[in-house]
Amino acid sequence: MKIIDSHCHLDFDKFENDLDQVINRAKGSGVSKILTICTKKNNLNKNINICEKNDFIFFAYGLHPLNIGKEKINTKEILRISDHRKMIAIGETGLDYFYSKETIHLQKKSFIEHIKISQKTKLPLIIHSRDADEDMQTILNEEYKKNPFMAVMHCFSSGKSLANTAIELGFYLSMSGIITFPKSNELCDIFSRVPIDKILVETDSPYLSPVPFRGKRNEPSYIVNTVKKGAEIFSINPKSFSEITSKNFNRLFKKASN
Repeated sequence: MKIIDSHCHLDFDKFENDLDQVINRAKGSGVSKILTICTKKNNLNKNINICEKNDFIFFAYGLHPLNIGKEKINTKEILRISDHRKMIAIGETGLDYFYSKETIHLQKKSFIEHIKISQKTKLPLIIHSRDADEDMQTILNEEYKKNPFMAVMHCFSSGKSLANTAIELGFYLSMSGIITFPKSNELCDIFSRVPIDKILVETDSPYLSPVPFRGKRNEPSYIVNTVKKGAEIFSINPKSFSEITSKNFNRLFKKASN
């Protein structure tokens, strides 16, 4: 069974001491591709080095909404790096009102700037959205009307309305370990109504470890557990679900399929 982890953070300090082993365990678990996300300017070279050493690992680059106010990544810099053969997406970017309401205006501005980069480069956008469904829907609809772009709602855990908006725009929704949690019935129901050709899977490691690893550091090899739950939601076997989500990944992130 070949699986693709569409979102993780291999550059984070929690992988500092055993990154090679983490990567080897991912290979051993059937992970055929990994997309690691760079959300800090200072970690860019680290992400590039990881990708250049491992043929099956790719990266995305952008300014996470929770890093707004702490640092600034300018448009020209992201555009320059986007030519790298291993950079396959823009982001993650988006809105997070759960942790950071004082930067709402700056978050919106940064998010729209990232959308414009996606539109210009034709690279898909990786979207983070937490407690910001209404503003997220408004921005997505307004900017898509101006100039269409492709995107994935990473680690989707929002409501039905935002899910419907994303699907209407042709976007993808990504399942994380959250769907394995005991109180995830409502979220699983939302996913069950999404066209299966619009589903991706991810770990978001080192965060959100799926059951039975909840509470421990997450890593790409644990995606097997999320795949099993996703297959259950769609009433198909894990191998078929893995094949479908892998095809979905390659369709969205065309640069990684070349």
